[in-house]
Amino acid sequence: ANASNLKNFLSAVRLAHQGTDIGALPLSALVPAKTSEVEKPKTKMIITSRRDYPLTKNFPYSLEHLQASYCKLARIDMRVLCLKKLRKLDLSHNHIKQLPATIGDLICLQELDLHDNHLESFSGALCNSTLQKSLQSLDLSQNKIKALPIQFCQLRELVNLKLDDNELIRLPFKIGQLDHLRFLSAARNKLPFLPSDFRKLCLENLDLFGNPFEQPNPLVPNIQLKIPLTLLECAARATVNYRLPYGCHLLPSHLCEDLEVAKTCQCGSACLSSFIQITVTMNLHHVAHTVVLVDNMGGTEAPVICYFCSLDCYSQFLDRYLQSN
Repeated sequence: ANASNLKNFLSAVRLAHQGTDIGALPLSALVPAKTSEVEKPKTKMIITSRRDYPLTKNFPYSLEHLQASYCKLARIDMRVLCLKKLRKLDLSHNHIKQLPATIGDLICLQELDLHDNHLESFSGALCNSTLQKSLQSLDLSQNKIKALPIQFCQLRELVNLKLDDNELIRLPFKIGQLDHLRFLSAARNKLPFLPSDFRKLCLENLDLFGNPFEQPNPLVPNIQLKIPLTLLECAARATVNYRLPYGCHLLPSHLCEDLEVAKTCQCGSACLSSFIQITVTMNLHHVAHTVVLVDNMGGTEAPVICYFCSLDCYSQFLDRYLQSN
């Protein structure tokens, strides 16, 4: 209905409720509003300059797609975090240094673009938020991030992840848990090798160009064995190998954190702080359908970490390696 007519009708209802004589009520027929008079809820807003950024009025609560690029934002506007229907948030090309944990309150958020900002980290609290169930695309390229938190791999709905042009010295330890991931780019970082869990990925497209990968040498192991095994190591291995349930209500929190990053030997057994570590060559086509060349020489191979729980397991691997070469 026409907005002013509707207000008059509500006034009449209020007067009637207060006992006003029916003949004195300002009643009139409600006429359906014309389509041109009805303002549809705004679902998309694109801002590409500082002068267009709204400072005095709120964003429409109906927004599902918000882009605020080239606005020189030093932090995320708290008004944005009230837009509970947001599915896509693009804050690329700004000066944002830190992400508030309350981004995790955007329960419908599927795409987050933070390309070309000044981020130095990605909060573990965000990885424990409702983003675990909603976030499918994340662009953190062209920032200053050196490492991602252990909890990052809890964002299990991720399909597209961009980490290009950062300062990453390692990828998340349990990256293989991202079983929906199909597009991964981490070009032009400082990665010396890939984590062991990288083998579990199943990608459509992979780009690791321009990383200073080390030359793998399986004959020069990093031996961290503790013989005999400590009681802590034995208990941790048994917990993982027998798939025993554990949590902070059963074990000290620091032990739970250690168990979350337990290594897996080539034999399938777990190891915690007692292991042998080497790097071996992996052809990236084993984990991705399309691979961007790793270097200008046309290579598609990269070093990946391998762990062994004992000298016996390492010796068996070494025998196979020497025979194949």
